[in-house]
Amino acid sequence: MIQYKDKTELVDAIKKNYSLYDQEFDDIKEGEKDLLKPGIDKTPAQNISYQLGWTSLLLQWESDEKNGIEVKTPAPEYKWNNLKGLYESFYEKYSSYSLNQQRDLLRKQVNEIIQWIESLDHEALFLPEQRKWATTPAKWPVWKWIHINTAAPFKNFRTQLRKWKKENQ
Repeated sequence: MIQYKDKTELVDAIKKNYSLYDQEFDDIKEGEKDLLKPGIDKTPAQNISYQLGWTSLLLQWESDEKNGIEVKTPAPEYKWNNLKGLYESFYEKYSSYSLNQQRDLLRKQVNEIIQWIESLDHEALFLPEQRKWATTPAKWPVWKWIHINTAAPFKNFRTQLRKWKKENQ
């Protein structure tokens, strides 16, 4: 997995990958957002709903811990061995939003995550066991949780969107 030397590198990676990811939606028509194509496991709306779900959870975990609320990851109703059910809940939650509304909401959440990162000191971001919600047997530091829920999927899910668009030509 990629490593970051500091929060500036992490923020830059999130901004770059998010911007490229968001641009993939520029030429997807609203009427096509729910179109599932052979060989592609998500519609464009599901693709962005997945991103919205995970970025929302990340922000919720941090908010809950700050407010003294016990965090149950990934979410109170779901366990790590039932992620399919969690993904379905993301798709359902955002299904009534237009593609532009989803994009706008994701932009706001990404900006909120960037502000949060910028508010953290180096130790809170890069040392393990700095947050209860991030303390697992793997002892991942907060930056890694942020990376796997922002920069990494923004980059990886672009491939799915490109493949989906090729199927449209």
